Amino acid sequence: MLRLLKLELQKLLLNRTSKVLIFISFILPFTVLILSSIKINFFGFFTLELGELGIFNFPIIWHITTFFASYFKFFFAIVVVSMIGNEYSNKTIKQNLIDGLSKKEFILSKFYTIVFFSLLATVLISLASFFIGLYYSSYTEVNIIFRETEFLLAYFVKLVGFFSLCLFFGMLLKRSAFALGFLFILYIVEWIVFGLISWKADMEIAEKIQNFFPLKSMYKLIDQPFQRIMITKFPDNGDLAYDYGVHASEIIIVLAWTALFIFLSFRLLKKRDL
Repeated sequence: MLRLLKLELQKLLLNRTSKVLIFISFILPFTVLILSSIKINFFGFFTLELGELGIFNFPIIWHITTFFASYFKFFFAIVVVSMIGNEYSNKTIKQNLIDGLSKKEFILSKFYTIVFFSLLATVLISLASFFIGLYYSSYTEVNIIFRETEFLLAYFVKLVGFFSLCLFFGMLLKRSAFALGFLFILYIVEWIVFGLISWKADMEIAEKIQNFFPLKSMYKLIDQPFQRIMITKFPDNGDLAYDYGVHASEIIIVLAWTALFIFLSFRLLKKRDL
């Protein structure tokens, strides 16, 4: 595993564009640090400081930071599809196989890289959340600080699942731009299918089916925290209540998609004439 990971990291770090995109994909999630210190002055009447609103309290901070950080995954998604696109355009995929790398090892090297960077991103956002929470949170009890850290697991699984989808599209289309375009097409297709199901069946049934779609299932891992923030401000408003927790069933669905994408990527490579 380490040999394959080292091989792939060498390829990425020798590519200037990949290095820049990797740097951006890891730095941008830390904009949450900047947000926590923002002070907005409303014409001298009063000053609004986001950090003082309670949104960086434990345990809600784990929910908020992982939700917003997950939107920056598209930068590393470019790196993932570029890994495949460059292999085909530079003919290095054929050279790697000639040099003794099996097709299974080739796909595994990509997957190990995905897992490595997803894990690194999760560690970084967890450290950022922890220190922001220590500074702003009014709760310092250990059981409260580490409550709801399952959002970090959901964040990790979400990244691995999304990048595995990008890997599959990269293998399928061989071109980075087309692969990224297919992500948008898949998003539209999922909503069209959802609309057709809701037209023929009950809306509740349609939503349950939609939660099994690839992109939707990844999104559902970490639900939007805005209603939850409102609940903390208006606890008596029952209309704002919703289920924002991380569920094992949702994680299993995304892991199943991840396994399918990696398997299909391998099958494509195995059947393809290089």
